Amino acid sequence: MKKCIWWLIAITFVWGTQVRAAEDIVYRFDKIISREVLENYLSRAISMEGMFNGRGDLEDNIRMLKGTGAKFIGRSLCLWGGEGKLLGNLDRAREQILKARSIGDELIFQACIFEIVSAQVDEVPVPDWAFKALGQPGGKRNFRYADMLYPDGRRKDQWGNGASVPDVSQPETQLWFYFLAASYIDIGIEAIHFGQTELMNGNDKDLTHYSRILSLIRAYASTHARRRMLICDSHVPSGGLVREGQLLMDFHSFPLRIMEVPEHPQEAVLKVGFSDGIYGRSKGGTTPSGWKCEHLPYLVEIDNWGVSKQPGQAKTGSIWVWGYDEITWFAHQSKSYRAEWLRYAGDWLKRTDTNGHLQMPGSRTLRSPLDNMHWYFANTPNAAVPLGLGDEEAIGAIWASMPAK
Repeated sequence: MKKCIWWLIAITFVWGTQVRAAEDIVYRFDKIISREVLENYLSRAISMEGMFNGRGDLEDNIRMLKGTGAKFIGRSLCLWGGEGKLLGNLDRAREQILKARSIGDELIFQACIFEIVSAQVDEVPVPDWAFKALGQPGGKRNFRYADMLYPDGRRKDQWGNGASVPDVSQPETQLWFYFLAASYIDIGIEAIHFGQTELMNGNDKDLTHYSRILSLIRAYASTHARRRMLICDSHVPSGGLVREGQLLMDFHSFPLRIMEVPEHPQEAVLKVGFSDGIYGRSKGGTTPSGWKCEHLPYLVEIDNWGVSKQPGQAKTGSIWVWGYDEITWFAHQSKSYRAEWLRYAGDWLKRTDTNGHLQMPGSRTLRSPLDNMHWYFANTPNAAVPLGLGDEEAIGAIWASMPAK
């Protein structure tokens, strides 16, 4: 009897070791990332907006990520303006990232460098190492908001008074982007979403400036990041940023561009050619990791941007879904329809464009003035997250039915 027990223990140990080794290979990268490993991560991507800057319950979010099997944690450090609190946010995020990584060393956490800079950057000191990396004169000073904007006044105050779209061709903007990216890498971030890059390159159509600053950021990652590289993406309505055959991003991303079906109340579908959807349009070239592709892999997400003047109504126009942005429309559906729709979206992508992957909704800002909803949580409702909508079970089930390569 004892021999049988020991035999079972040995078999269990060997099987467990093999499973862990297989998973390690599926998600293993260092310095560069293969297409297969990248797509394994993208196939387990979830948007967790603000997880490391105070959105939701950290413990319950960690529980949910572990339970669903998530691997790529999108927008986990998601700061929109508010640069005066940046250094404090970085300190908090450093500790929280260490805590979250306890559920799996292979997880990738993503931060964001968005298409916004506010006057609060004037409160942030420029470190000497940032000056040195960009070859700029040093000195004791803070960042300069005015020097990051388009000289001709384009997109000034686009996000409100004192909050504008930065111009990537400006040396001060490049200094700021480098400082942010290096600071994120230092606290354990391994991916950065660079927002709407095509709003910021009005004076950089040949991508000279973006290519330079991304190269400097990647060089920093090669000696400071956990796995010696940084995985970069941005929203690309044009299909991608390519300079002389070189892709600037490791993968592309874009909103799903969900199309309402007015004849069927609250229903919506996906369709090639609707609005500026990226389906079939992701540009190819040589990736930062060295492999070539006809179409770069991409993520599509249930995006947020606001609410129309006719919330809940059809035919509002533009890219509204029943008068809402995508995540707000989604949050208003029944739990069963949400589960059905996520599976539909994933299956539609497989049939339509195998380069695309669905980023699941986990945590996201929304705007719903009719019922005063402000945030979407996929968490199962509990004492810590009473407003959770309970979609984590559906997400986990979909991923479980789609094994990694």
